[in-house]
Amino acid sequence: MDEQIIIGEGVVLDARPASFATRGLAFAIDILGILAIIFIVSYWLSSTSIFLGDLSNALAIAIVVFFIVILPTGVESLSHGRSLGKWAMGLQVVRDDGGPVTVRHSFIRALVGVGELWLTTGAVALITSLINPRGKRLGDLLAGTFVIRIRGGGPRSATIVMPPHLARWATATDMAQLPDGLALSCRQFLGRTNTLHAGSRQQMAQDFAGQLATKVAPLPPAGTHPEDFIAAVILERSRREQQSEANRQEYAGQLQAQLQALPYGIQNPEN
Repeated sequence: MDEQIIIGEGVVLDARPASFATRGLAFAIDILGILAIIFIVSYWLSSTSIFLGDLSNALAIAIVVFFIVILPTGVESLSHGRSLGKWAMGLQVVRDDGGPVTVRHSFIRALVGVGELWLTTGAVALITSLINPRGKRLGDLLAGTFVIRIRGGGPRSATIVMPPHLARWATATDMAQLPDGLALSCRQFLGRTNTLHAGSRQQMAQDFAGQLATKVAPLPPAGTHPEDFIAAVILERSRREQQSEANRQEYAGQLQAQLQALPYGIQNPEN
């Protein structure tokens, strides 16, 4: 079931919480990676002549703390909620408001995970995830985070198509005052309409259409849907930019040919 989270500017984004099974597979991959590194480190220590003596127990504890708390915290915070397992399974940890996690969030998750994942072999995490609507484990509840799916089975970026009834209007419209930043924001909005909540999608479409109305002339026919208006402007602007670039390259090619040509009246010695 999709969840609704609020991102910047009050926009509601439809997020898909990851299932416990998917998260379990991601955690298993992480464990394999950690065990592989521990094996390499242990083998290196056993093969060296370093004498640890009474420090061996302290070193063992330090290694465990590093690999199950410090390392996961660092990887997750630096990768904005990813890990080897989550990357492989297409998952990401985000805050409850949809924003990226910080070191604090990742540290709480890792620290609580010592008890609910490692010491209880995941039993506590399983029970908590089954009870919580978002599939949160105890660490997520305390940190204010949850895990979402960002790949596979989700909505793809929406395809932007020129509305047929606005094609002729768009070709005759003056868009010289349209700034690049507004055009980029409009294109990004159209590309993620499939992931927006209906209310936020409508509000954003009206806002962008209102901004475009002050930058283009003439305005589209009365009753034009805001998203059709935005799509027509963005696609026509893109077409003009592509045509302008094609003309520039054609002119540059002609100029290059003229510069390479021999002066009038001089025969090419190779002929």
